[in-house]
Amino acid sequence: MSPSPLIQLKEAPATDGGAPNLQAFLELGFRPLYLAGISWALIAVALWIYAPSVLTGPLQGIAWHAHEMLWGFIATIAVGFLMTAGSNWTGINPLQGRALGAVCGLWLLARVGFLVNSRTAFWIAMACELAFFGLAALAMMRAVYRSKNTRNYAVPWLLVGLAVGDALYLLAALAGDYALLMVRFNAALVVMALIALLIGRRVIPFFAMRAVPGLDIPKHTTSGQVQLGACTVAALSQLAGWPVLTALALGLAGLLAAVQVLSWKPLAVRHNPLLWILYAGYGGIALGLLSAALAGAGVALPRVLPVHLIAMAGFSVLIIGMVTRTSLGHLGRPLATDASMRASYWLMLVAAALRLAAMADTAWVSGLLYLAAGAWVGGLALFLWRFAPMLVRPRL
Repeated sequence: MSPSPLIQLKEAPATDGGAPNLQAFLELGFRPLYLAGISWALIAVALWIYAPSVLTGPLQGIAWHAHEMLWGFIATIAVGFLMTAGSNWTGINPLQGRALGAVCGLWLLARVGFLVNSRTAFWIAMACELAFFGLAALAMMRAVYRSKNTRNYAVPWLLVGLAVGDALYLLAALAGDYALLMVRFNAALVVMALIALLIGRRVIPFFAMRAVPGLDIPKHTTSGQVQLGACTVAALSQLAGWPVLTALALGLAGLLAAVQVLSWKPLAVRHNPLLWILYAGYGGIALGLLSAALAGAGVALPRVLPVHLIAMAGFSVLIIGMVTRTSLGHLGRPLATDASMRASYWLMLVAAALRLAAMADTAWVSGLLYLAAGAWVGGLALFLWRFAPMLVRPRL
């Protein structure tokens, strides 16, 4: 089997890990953006659960929490992955060196600005964040179109979609229109699901067939195209206020995701943590989309169940697996987990389970939320402890 263009890495090797090196750190997008996204996910949840009183800016409360989880964490990791994969797809590194550092600086200014209790700071933060996603999209466009990489012509526009969704969400938040805010958030969540499913469907089968001798699983190219179309329809119909069409499209996307992950023979990877965590995250997205479809069809479910199934059981579980697997590969490390990596996987799964359990109407809600946040912080802290020293050093 020939190597996947997603996995090959055009990064200059070093004879050893060596000392921390700024040039190496800014050589590919995954290095600073994985580190930034995971660090912020840890900090943001800790603030939301343990110190909500500090969230006093124009973007506050649940609006701040939802925004920082989707755009400050999940979308940031996606940008880091795509900036790195884009280099391999096209032979052109979309962002590196000072340009990458400047874009990361915009991201950091946005995170700080949204915490400041000032409308001026809010507008500055909004401008910085939109510039972050916009410049990432332009860099991706340059690489994809200059290389005539037709298979990925749509990828930069997915980043544009995240930027547009971000702008619409922030304007609704500033206006204090909670109903409109949630409509726009849900549409952006579906766009993010589209990106996550696209990435997962490309890399999970390759990782699995490479790691498990004799494993042959389908790539689901046709069903993937239908799935991407269904997600697009779901996002647009959500914005248009067409709930029936939204529910049908979400149901189709979720059903296809479930069929895909089951066809990838999950029992064959049950002894490989680097694989089963990815399967679990992809399956979580499938369950989340199906639950969103049921809720849209009028089935009585906890109001926040679909979003937390998609974002915690889906995106976050997929992310902790993806950032470890791709970092190991890109950094020239053995493709094997150690105890800290496996512990981070289980802590993320426990965090998701506890957060879902906290939706039950019991006297234990607050305790479950605190425990979920603790598991979340612990899992991400383990990743940082294990991988931060690698991410700032040259590839082996």
